[in-house]
Amino acid sequence: MGLMTSGWLARIPAVRDQLHLSTATLGALLLVGSVGALLTVLASGVLVQRIGSRRSLVLSTGVLGAGYALMGIGPGAGSAAVLAVGIFLNGVGVSLANMVFNLESARIERAIGRTVIPHFHAGFSVGAVAGSAGGALASRLGISVTAQLTAVAAVAVVWRLASVRGVVLDPAADELAAALRPVAATSGGRLRSALSAWTERRTVLIGVVVLAASLSEGSANTWLSLAVVDGFRTPESMGGVVLGLFVAAMTVVRLLGTRLIDRFGRVAVLRTSGLVSLVGLLAFGLA
Repeated sequence: MGLMTSGWLARIPAVRDQLHLSTATLGALLLVGSVGALLTVLASGVLVQRIGSRRSLVLSTGVLGAGYALMGIGPGAGSAAVLAVGIFLNGVGVSLANMVFNLESARIERAIGRTVIPHFHAGFSVGAVAGSAGGALASRLGISVTAQLTAVAAVAVVWRLASVRGVVLDPAADELAAALRPVAATSGGRLRSALSAWTERRTVLIGVVVLAASLSEGSANTWLSLAVVDGFRTPESMGGVVLGLFVAAMTVVRLLGTRLIDRFGRVAVLRTSGLVSLVGLLAFGLA
């Protein structure tokens, strides 16, 4: 999934130029993906509870593949509407897949009794480094956005479907979800189950922290390559390289994250990472 995400983000300058989009219009199109992701987040807990992790992952793969292909076809066809549909579906697919991946990685962490979730996030980042490098190379070689994204979509769908069976830790978990469906379905049980966590103060505070982190990381992911191209008058390939450096830094921290958390604690690591992120944002913004 990281390969797909950064491969697309590295080519945003080319998409903007192909469709002759203003910054405001491009921002609105990218917002469509966030809307799709937000709507999916609100419903994903109920969906995974209803159909299980494995089926949810298969569903997300189909939606993500279709959306990614449309994101490549839109610029080639000169259609912002097709691009918008693709971005929306991509947001839906990524959000649902994230729900499953985080759920299963948490199960694995509990099963082995030590912090490993950052390693799974590092796997995403490794793919993202490869994706940004691939996007930069495609731009350098003059490969069109359409050719790059449709090819990556096809490979990614086959790859993900082939690996679905090994992603879910315990098949019995899906069987348990199936057994609980009738109970959860009574008297709006599914909805209450999904929303009950938000009555807990700590959940809300964690949500605020995640919101802040998502804003900073999301802004960099979405606008970094374009900011480098426009702000420093560099070719698109250089924007992809800088994006790759950003993602590579995240990869290193995620690989070291388990040791840092186990040694210094979650609160100290979270505070330090927030401060470092703020310094980085200010440094780039003032450059």
